[in-house]
Amino acid sequence: MSYILILMIIAAAGAVVYALVRGLIAFANMEPGDVDADGITASHKKQNEMMFARVKYQAIAIVLVVILLAVAGGQS
Repeated sequence: MSYILILMIIAAAGAVVYALVRGLIAFANMEPGDVDADGITASHKKQNEMMFARVKYQAIAIVLVVILLAVAGGQS
C-alpha cells in the first residue's frame, strides 16, 4: 500500500513541476498585443490556469503524504 502512495506522491510532485514550468513558459512568452475583449492577455490567462493547477496538485500531494504518514504510523 505504501509503495502505491509513494508512486502517487511522485506523480503529484511531477504534475506540480509540470504546471510550474508551463506557467513560467507562459510568463516568458508574454505578448502585450495579444489581448481579448476583456483586456486580458492570453499569457495572463495561461499563467492563472497554471497557478491554480499547481496549487491543486500541491494540495493533492500534501493529502497523499498525510495518508502515507497515517498508514506508516498505523503499521508500527
